[in-house]
Amino acid sequence: MTHDIVIQRPDQPQQLMLLFHGVGATPDSMQQVGQYLAKGFPQALIVSVAGSHASDLGQGFQWFSVQGITEENRLERVAAALPDFFAAVTRWQQDSGLGHAATALVGFSQGAIMALEAAAAKPELAGRVLAFSGRFASLPTAPLAQTTVHLFHGKADPVIPYQHSIQAAEHLIALGSDVTAEIEPFVGHHIHEDLLEKALEYLQSHIPRHVWDEAMSASPEQAAIKPK
Repeated sequence: MTHDIVIQRPDQPQQLMLLFHGVGATPDSMQQVGQYLAKGFPQALIVSVAGSHASDLGQGFQWFSVQGITEENRLERVAAALPDFFAAVTRWQQDSGLGHAATALVGFSQGAIMALEAAAAKPELAGRVLAFSGRFASLPTAPLAQTTVHLFHGKADPVIPYQHSIQAAEHLIALGSDVTAEIEPFVGHHIHEDLLEKALEYLQSHIPRHVWDEAMSASPEQAAIKPK
């Protein structure tokens, strides 16, 4: 039995947006985010996905336990949770008939950690990752060639410091990945509406680098033109 919540289901979906909540929360906690995205993407299948296990914090769900978590054991716990995460994404891709290019993973906190790590581990999982108040468990060693990463963080986040998003952005840029980062002052560990507005803007207007590169390779005479 799945606890996932379908927020919007058009007859013929053109995009798939999967939302992933934080540890100890439920799919319902991402409802408002999904409803906001639905206004900008009426043809998207939008689903808030439940963590694979009941949380050991006493309520809600989790992908991995944060009890006694350290920098040393976080990566191992995330790696153990990845197969269930991949299965959840694949299930909804099969349900919608949409592939990785039309798939966006939108995660908050632990959901963001899982989305980032999943995209790094499986390059053709999703075309976009939107990570709010998240981080990589371990910075990737290879570029995310098929995935555009959008990082969003509050500068006053007491749970996952915003420096993780800055470090990740700089690292991904150095690898040649397509990445954006938005840091909002005076915002704590939550999805602020200003960052959500920015996320919608990126989804609607940011051309993924790999799409641009493919277009340029097909039109050599246009190679001198650079995307904004």
